[in-house]
Amino acid sequence: MQYHVDGELVPRERATVSVEDRGWRYGDAAFETCRAYGGEVFAWDAHRERIERTCETLGMPDAVPDDLALRVAETLDANDLADAYVRVTVSRGVQPGKLTPREEVDPTVVVVVKALPRGGRPANGGERVWDGPAVVQSVTTRKPPANVLPPEAKTHNYLNSILARLELRRASSERYRPDEALLRDAEGYVAEGATSNCFFVDDGTLKTPAEGSLLPGITRRTVLDLAADESFPVETGRYTPDDVRGADEAFLTNATWEIRPVESIDGIATEAGPVTRLLQRLYDDLVESRCYD
Repeated sequence: MQYHVDGELVPRERATVSVEDRGWRYGDAAFETCRAYGGEVFAWDAHRERIERTCETLGMPDAVPDDLALRVAETLDANDLADAYVRVTVSRGVQPGKLTPREEVDPTVVVVVKALPRGGRPANGGERVWDGPAVVQSVTTRKPPANVLPPEAKTHNYLNSILARLELRRASSERYRPDEALLRDAEGYVAEGATSNCFFVDDGTLKTPAEGSLLPGITRRTVLDLAADESFPVETGRYTPDDVRGADEAFLTNATWEIRPVESIDGIATEAGPVTRLLQRLYDDLVESRCYD
C-alpha cells in the first residue's frame, strides 16, 4: 500500500508524521471519511466543503490544499483501487509544544485508502461492507453541547465516541455483542451513534434527530434528499431513546456503511422494513448512476 503524505506518495511503512505534529499532540486536525466507487469519490464536493469548514473553525482556513482531489486520485491509482475507503486528514502541522497555536500554518496533509467491495446495485455486483444489521446499545456517555464543542466540526478529537464504544465493550457477553452506541445530548435526547447518524420510522414517517448536538453527516443529508424526492413524510426533532426503541424500523448511516439496518436497540428487536429497504435501493441507484454508469 502507498499513502499520500504532504504531497508525496510513500509506502505505508514510511507513511509517518512527526511526534511534534499538533494533530498527534492535541487532536488539532480535521478529517473526512469518504467512499470511492468506480474510482470516483462519492459526494466529494460535500466532503471537501466540510473539511474546509472544520479548518475554518480551527482557525486555519487556508490549510486545505487546492489539489486535494488530485492527491486522493493519485493515492487510489497508486494502489490500483477503484472501490475504496478514503480518509483525508489535514492537521495544523508541526509546531512548538504550546497549547496556543502559531498564526502561521504549515499543514500536514495525509490521504489513506483501503480496499472495499463494489457498491451500487446488488444486481451489478454491489455488496454491503457490514456483516449484518447493527446491534445498538444506548450509553451513559453524552454528546457535549454546541457551546462546549462545535458538533459540525469533524476533528481528531473523538474521545467522546471512544468512551461510548468502550461502554459497548463492557456491556458485551457471549450472547450479546452491541456494535454501535446510541448517544444522547446533555438533556437526554437522542443525538447520534458513535460513528453514525440515526434514523427511525414511526407510523410511516421517517424521523431523525435535529441538528444541534450531532455531526450532520453527508450520508444523512443524502438520505434526507432521497426521501424528499420520493415525497416521504420526514420529520426532524428531539426524540427519547424510548421513541427509537418503539419504532417500526431503524437504521444508521455513514459514508462506509451507507444505510445499515438496526437489528435491536437495548435488546428490543426492530427490523429492516419497507422504508429502509426502499432507501437502500434508492441509495444504490444513486451510487450506480453517479459512479458506475
